[in-house]
Amino acid sequence: MEIKNLMVTGGCGFIGSNFIQYLLGQGDFTGRIINVDKLTYAGNPDNLEGIEKDYPGRYLFERADICNLERMEEIFSRYGINAVCHFAAESHVDRSIKDPGAFIYTNIVGTFNLLEAARSHAGDFILFHHISTDEVYGSLGKEGLFKETTPYQPTSPYSAAKASSDHLVRAYNKTYGLPVTVSNCSNNYGPYQFPEKLIPLITLNAKEGEKLPVYGDGRNVRDWLYVEDHCDAIWTIMKSGRRGETYNIGGNMEMENIVIVEMICDILDEITGLGSNGPRRNLITFVTDRPGHDRRYAIDFSKLQNELNWSPKESFESGIRKTLSWYLENSEWVGRVKNNEYRSWISEQYTL
Repeated sequence: MEIKNLMVTGGCGFIGSNFIQYLLGQGDFTGRIINVDKLTYAGNPDNLEGIEKDYPGRYLFERADICNLERMEEIFSRYGINAVCHFAAESHVDRSIKDPGAFIYTNIVGTFNLLEAARSHAGDFILFHHISTDEVYGSLGKEGLFKETTPYQPTSPYSAAKASSDHLVRAYNKTYGLPVTVSNCSNNYGPYQFPEKLIPLITLNAKEGEKLPVYGDGRNVRDWLYVEDHCDAIWTIMKSGRRGETYNIGGNMEMENIVIVEMICDILDEITGLGSNGPRRNLITFVTDRPGHDRRYAIDFSKLQNELNWSPKESFESGIRKTLSWYLENSEWVGRVKNNEYRSWISEQYTL
């Protein structure tokens, strides 16, 4: 069956907006996208500026909260939703430590509401794809990789809430026969990422000559995935993945945080010249480590590679240069986000 009306939740966020742009540019997708986003602090309509004009009749936007079941059911019925790609989530670990309630409510209750809406349209519904994270697996030692069979050991309110939503999605497949796929990805980077995350935060601080905060000793390891590669993997899974299955998505690029920070400093020095304090590495400041900070994540994506013939296209070197160039060339977007200028405009344009 063809995906005719695809609901993308959280489509104004970092990965969601990249996915919408990617998917509408694919020749093998001819349906409509209904973007459902609450437009919280990280949801920015600027991320999709001009998309309605570029794809007339194929992109629609609804400002709505996935925690409102009645509203979700109304949107399903009005648009004839027959597939969901579910990005919407509270996603920053530091924020989850300060305000865990918001993460429990959005990531668990919101996912439950979407599953219920999909179940009520079971006759026409063909796929619920759920976006998750490698953080549900906990922390690795110096060796080994996260596999789809790795036991869950979440260590923050964020990862615990995502783990719960993963289990709900799989339960709806087993209990009700709802067609689902799940993907657990490594750390994403690229255009439109909100500046609280490591790479845009360091990039923008270094550009302005501000301190570059690094948790602990900076030796925490993450596997990095360029956002367009992630979008390509998601669409590959949605088209060809086995229903009821989970697929890990990785970038095959393990890096220590301090190495990434130093690389950003060096590339900016190369592109823009040294800052007023000399090499930007001089701005690096080690700060008290985050509570429960997982030491290492690394993804085994061989299942996705072997079954669906997917591999990332970008190296970290090429991806980080594209990312830094984007932030340097889009200073207006950066200014509006950092100064929160678009919040009042959102309130004027969209009712919730």
